[in-house]
Amino acid sequence: MSSHFRPAWWMVNKHVQTILPRFFRPKLKLNYQLESLSTPDQDFIELAWSSPIAENNAKPLAIIFHGLEGNIHSFYAKGMMKSLKDNGFDVVLMHFRNCSDTPNKTARAYHSGETADARFLIEHLKQKFPKKQLVAVGFSLGGNMLSKYLGEFQVDSKLDAAAVVSAPFDLASSCQVIQQSLGKLYQKYLLDKLKYSTARKEALIQPILGLSKKNIKDIPNLWEFDDKVTAPLHGFENAKDYYNKASSKAYLIKIKTPTLIIHSIDDPMLSVKSIPNETHISNQVELEITKKGGHVGFITGKNPLKPIFWLEHRIPKYFKKQLNIK
Repeated sequence: MSSHFRPAWWMVNKHVQTILPRFFRPKLKLNYQLESLSTPDQDFIELAWSSPIAENNAKPLAIIFHGLEGNIHSFYAKGMMKSLKDNGFDVVLMHFRNCSDTPNKTARAYHSGETADARFLIEHLKQKFPKKQLVAVGFSLGGNMLSKYLGEFQVDSKLDAAAVVSAPFDLASSCQVIQQSLGKLYQKYLLDKLKYSTARKEALIQPILGLSKKNIKDIPNLWEFDDKVTAPLHGFENAKDYYNKASSKAYLIKIKTPTLIIHSIDDPMLSVKSIPNETHISNQVELEITKKGGHVGFITGKNPLKPIFWLEHRIPKYFKKQLNIK
């Protein structure tokens, strides 16, 4: 159990920690530049760079992987980008396919275990910036993806350090929790966003899945969405097969890259089965399991008018320690 984090006295509740932080950040100033990177399958991934865009120098480069239906405007993403930049890092956020303003060109999208685009990006950055040290931080779905990536490419991750926050390491049980938590509010929020982004590519998806915009709109829950859309669109038999193969918990023991995992026991969007312990991890993984913090929340501080985003202090500090930066 981590002793590093203490929730703000006015934000002890797990739902408050999860929901309220997004309302603290509407005026956070963040300058960034967008870049479209062509992929081997004739599609693209959109990158959001801290401004100005990185150059090939000794300045370390941090990659951010956002959560389900997130983007550069997600409060945790832009906050982490600003914090890492302020701590001397160049920073780039990878938008998962179909999470940018422009729909992707192919039917496929992204999912919790899709590591091919991350590998492509990391190899691209390593080739373009050979002088730089590379680190990566993944939030929620992006954290599960990053954990799986680190386990898959254990010998050659090309990353010098990584951090994983509020990851659904056990997807099936976490999906069941989301479907019931807070009167199904979390499910509605995520499902509505998934339906909207998927419906944008109706012309590409309907010939493959036989689903119209109306069919997509009528999907009642996240499990069925993954069963009818995510799984068949990405080569899985069904939702159960997808959850089994994409969950990253079994990969944690294989990680050879120094990695920090931050996870709260009271996370209202994840199952307790998602919480790893020392038997699940390699000796390169540092666990920080907290009693409080919600889902990608971790807000502390004494003054309600000046909340402290603890992750934006803890993660840069960890990276600087691993990279021997004072």
